[in-house]
Amino acid sequence: MFKSLKLYVGLSIDLESLLSTLVEYGYVRVDAVLNEGDFARRGGIIDIFAFSFELPIRIELDGDLLSSIKTFNYVSGELLWEHKIVIILPIKKTVLHKTVPFSEEFPLSSFIDLNIGDYVVHNLHGIGRFLGIEKIKVQDKYKDHLVIEYDRQEKLYVPVESMHLVQKYIAFASGRPKLYKLGGKDWLRTKERAKKGIQKLAWELLTLQAMRLASGGFSYSRDTDWQQQFEATFPYKETPDQIKTMSEVRQDMELARPMDRLLCGDVGYGKTEVAMRSAFKAVMDNKQVAYLVPTTILAEQHYQNFKERLKDFPINLQMLCRFKTDAEQRQIVKGLASGSVDIVIGTHRLLSDDVTFKDLGLVIIDEEQRFGVKHKEKLKKLRLTTDVLTLTATPIPRTLYMSLMGAKALSVINTPPENRLPIKTVVVEYDEDLIRQAIQREINRGGQAFFLHNRILDIEKIKEKLSRLLPSRIKLTTAHGRMASADLEQVMYSFIKGDIDCLVSTMIIESGIDIPNANTIIVNNAHTFGLSDLHQLRGRVGRFNVPAYAYFMIPKNEPLDSDARKRLNAIQEYSHLGSGFNIAMEDLEIRGAGNLLGDQQHGFIMAVGFDLYCRLLKEAVSNLSKLVTNNR
Repeated sequence: MFKSLKLYVGLSIDLESLLSTLVEYGYVRVDAVLNEGDFARRGGIIDIFAFSFELPIRIELDGDLLSSIKTFNYVSGELLWEHKIVIILPIKKTVLHKTVPFSEEFPLSSFIDLNIGDYVVHNLHGIGRFLGIEKIKVQDKYKDHLVIEYDRQEKLYVPVESMHLVQKYIAFASGRPKLYKLGGKDWLRTKERAKKGIQKLAWELLTLQAMRLASGGFSYSRDTDWQQQFEATFPYKETPDQIKTMSEVRQDMELARPMDRLLCGDVGYGKTEVAMRSAFKAVMDNKQVAYLVPTTILAEQHYQNFKERLKDFPINLQMLCRFKTDAEQRQIVKGLASGSVDIVIGTHRLLSDDVTFKDLGLVIIDEEQRFGVKHKEKLKKLRLTTDVLTLTATPIPRTLYMSLMGAKALSVINTPPENRLPIKTVVVEYDEDLIRQAIQREINRGGQAFFLHNRILDIEKIKEKLSRLLPSRIKLTTAHGRMASADLEQVMYSFIKGDIDCLVSTMIIESGIDIPNANTIIVNNAHTFGLSDLHQLRGRVGRFNVPAYAYFMIPKNEPLDSDARKRLNAIQEYSHLGSGFNIAMEDLEIRGAGNLLGDQQHGFIMAVGFDLYCRLLKEAVSNLSKLVTNNR
């Protein structure tokens, strides 16, 4: 796991050992290399199209010695440039989903992968082990069936048209679940106990919804001509999911109850555009909008984007964060209270006690999991009377869970923007040669790179180390949260302009910062980060149609704990476009649900699996809603 093969001029090579290593790494031997993962041999010449390389390399042997390494054009055969050293990384195997659409009936199926050996839950028969798919003859025709093994090695064959009854067993707890006996009554009793226990939680969720409905909300007018003019200034073509999501948000806002909608979409999939249009709609009805973001850098970036889009409209836009002087902040707070400020973008400073609004209509929250408990309590109160739109690339477990229940409205943007490419993701032991190769390759093609080191204490030493490692022409600068706001702002501005080649930074760049020209990120000590953090960091690159690379580096020869290993496996496996939901579910599985719902509900999840638990709770909420409605 997390291996690499280092080849350099002058290396003594055992050819058969090299070829077998390439096969072990997932490479396929072909006559001529055309695709990533191919290799070919002709005598003492070996061509390799290495993972994370844009073009293949050709290595030549002189006896047992490696005499040259050159990149070549596989179409024309032209040799392009020489290398002293290259690092070959294993091919990441693609997972089939690094087919049933999301719907009411299949709450988890669009983002859970089923592999042979996984435990599964059949709604009617209970927990078994998935053995794969077999063709079974039915009425003179062969049909695909899922094969599930139960207690005493009994097997159940489920036709694919009934596969909606089967889901992966996820319980957020270690240990193997009990396999049920086919035809026994144990499963029915277990399911019935869970149903009764779940009803209590359903009632609590319904009470929360009832409080929101009873409080009443503002019903926004239908879209104005200005709304259409504003939306026409969007410089890209909307994706189908963006159009669908905006329609859902519009309907919510036009109802006479507070909106509480979660918008999930991978990094760079266009959530901010939906937020912008929602904010504009609110202002058209003379309501104020608060756009809450986790970092000052992100506040600045959103402010500049909004400013550009709103320049032809008479809307007062302000930013409230530590980039502003005390006097400027007092003036903005005064404007919010008087109603002269229409839209304010800011950090948790917006939740301070001195901030009041004349008529707050919409709160947009970017990555709610980044805010503390105190801030979330304040947001909870806002939700009872104000429309709330929460944006996230990796929903926190409770938010995801509440959305799957129907307790919170959920929109999903799964459609990637046009020409978007998956980010090539590598988990590998720390290697200075690989760092040099990755950064130089990015700079040589006119791009920029991030090197993330999340310790302010020695970040300057890391920058100096990189300076010695890289050619002097490459410009490096540090960025972290303890810098003076003016200095940090200047560094980020210089990086955005392209004056800095490689930014050595802390997690301050994690959320939302968009540098289209930066398409390589190297994360040091990746094993210390949470899974959603790793996904967010990867999202700092790969915003456009340029191949992007994310290297997650771990210390050499240092054992990893099991959770760190799971996180790193997940970030490498889920590197396909739109993998945010996979990441969120994997994160939930690793961290567990005990502190999420309480021990009793956790027990029910363990008994029937998370997916069936979700279905039973959704059913209970629906039934109780009808009961309450009929008794009015």
